[in-house]
Amino acid sequence: MGLYRIRVSTGSSLCAGSQNQVQLWLVGQHGEAEIQKRLRPARGQETEFKVDVEEHLGPLLFVKLQKWHFLQDDAWFCNWISVQGPGDSGEEFTFPCYRWVEGSGILSLPEGTGRTVVDDPQDLFKDYREKELEKKRNLYRWGNWKDGLILNVVGATISDLPADERFLEDKRIDFEASLAKGLADLAIKDSLNVFTCWNDLDDFNRIFWCDQSKLAKKVRDSWKEDALFGYQFLNGANPMILRRSRQLPARLKFPPGMEELQIQLEQELQGGRLFEADFVLLDGIKANVILCSQQYLAAPLVMLKLQPDGKLLPMVIQLQLPRVGCPPPPLFLPTDPPMVWLLAKCWVRSSDFQIHELQSHLLRGHLMAEVITVATMRCLPSIHPIFKLLIPHLRYTLEINVRARTGLISDKGVFDQVVSTGGGGHVELLQRARAFLTYRSFCPPTDLADRGLLGVESSFYAQDALRLWEILYGYVQGIVYLHYKTNEAVRDDLELQTWCREITEVGLRGAQDQGFPNSLQSRDQMCHFLTMCIFTCTGQHSSTHLGQLDWYTWVPNAPCTMRLPPPTTKDVTLETVMATLPNCHQASLQMSITWQLGRRQPVMVALGQHQEEYFSGPGPKDVLKKFREELAVLEKEIETRNAKLDMPYQYLQPSLVENSVAI
Repeated sequence: MGLYRIRVSTGSSLCAGSQNQVQLWLVGQHGEAEIQKRLRPARGQETEFKVDVEEHLGPLLFVKLQKWHFLQDDAWFCNWISVQGPGDSGEEFTFPCYRWVEGSGILSLPEGTGRTVVDDPQDLFKDYREKELEKKRNLYRWGNWKDGLILNVVGATISDLPADERFLEDKRIDFEASLAKGLADLAIKDSLNVFTCWNDLDDFNRIFWCDQSKLAKKVRDSWKEDALFGYQFLNGANPMILRRSRQLPARLKFPPGMEELQIQLEQELQGGRLFEADFVLLDGIKANVILCSQQYLAAPLVMLKLQPDGKLLPMVIQLQLPRVGCPPPPLFLPTDPPMVWLLAKCWVRSSDFQIHELQSHLLRGHLMAEVITVATMRCLPSIHPIFKLLIPHLRYTLEINVRARTGLISDKGVFDQVVSTGGGGHVELLQRARAFLTYRSFCPPTDLADRGLLGVESSFYAQDALRLWEILYGYVQGIVYLHYKTNEAVRDDLELQTWCREITEVGLRGAQDQGFPNSLQSRDQMCHFLTMCIFTCTGQHSSTHLGQLDWYTWVPNAPCTMRLPPPTTKDVTLETVMATLPNCHQASLQMSITWQLGRRQPVMVALGQHQEEYFSGPGPKDVLKKFREELAVLEKEIETRNAKLDMPYQYLQPSLVENSVAI
């Protein structure tokens, strides 16, 4: 009863406004009032008006809205609705939406305070929670792209996705325009080089068009150097495979005459300076056939030593595993003839390309984020505080992953066309890699400890990942402690427990044997699990995504495919190297896709900088403010360090880390 001031905010994307009329109702604890005024929301506008309400409403619980249309349904993107009253001294309530309003059904928006089931003793929101979850479980259903993989959202094309998971117009236009530009560049490069000879490493300069990355040019100029080769295991596009050696690998067999090498390796091992990168996951994977031409794979092992100056230098490369009844495979050394050693390193870099793109980037970044997204949408109502915490970090993940399944890794997609694991090998590799999805490996403090990288001063990835994890944990803890005062409150939250179980037992297909929890028993355990979720969707994906443009644009440094088998002797010439590396078309396609996906995105939200306000009240806002302040401190720390480095490490710099897996 009294005068209420109502504000309605519409999104700013191209089609956010609507020509349809919108009807509102205010729902309070003691009554409900229909608002006679009808709105026609305009893009990017905030509409404000006052209404006199005769009914006694009490504290507001919901705003209900309905969009009317006569001939055509014109979807409306509503940001939020704010209601203040009764009277000028009345409390202001905010009702977050941030979704598309379609059709003519009635949509209820709960007030923005995060509430668990335990926080609703009068069951004021019980009916809303149950109906919303029932609807979302029908919208977000689990699918299985290929047997033996973790699950994904059902849907063969992007049009199968719920409207709220689709790119907004600015993102869609930029993505599709960049794809068109990449294809145009590919056509130009192919036409310019169709009749030219391709017989020298410098010939790759003909297709090296990279104005966006200074580091890519440095890679082109220095890729043959052992120091740059070793640096990439620490701080390159794939920092996830290197580990400190605890013993000499059993697969490392020393042919006669290499006793001195074995002694050197054992000395480095005893000194704690020996590291390894083992690509055994590739062993036995069937290689692709491209245009009737067989491609090839290897399963290398690299042993490296960490020098006092922080440089990581290769000591020996073994390209294949020993086979029973066969002579041990050759060991390639830095003292071998230059072309022999270079080709061995090219094989390692090509193998790293396969493992990086499929295991580190796609599986551990994109597909893991998709499991978190689908489970969140299915199990947590929008009023739940953990939904509000997570939802900014799930934006666009489903669409970018569906696009990957229909373009990059699909039948006749980019992997089939140009990558040596294409043609089915990529699926087999993903299936194998699922066994290595351990909970510890998704949490930098335990992952880096397990891999022996703690305290390695030249591992900037390790330093920044630990700092970012620490800041994220504090942010998560701030939100959790606001809404869960005791460990018992965690255990009693049935929606939260269902969500955790959905991730581990359903989406990850029984990953409790790999250390993932299927229940949350305390606030600290809950904070750790949530930090893992957000770090996976932000920092971890960034660390394996942002480096692609820098390290993969110069194709010899990361060949997408190899056209001759791995050498079994040390009889290698420049002709052998050129015949092994990708041809002109393959290299051009690699560069085009690398540019499209690896370029700095003009439409992106940096970590913690989302504009959506899903929480009401000062508590969560204060937690977010502190989070942003700590990110700014980390940003400055990284900038200060990078100013002293010849090669700055930026892949976990907060301003460059995207807030979700959106590319």
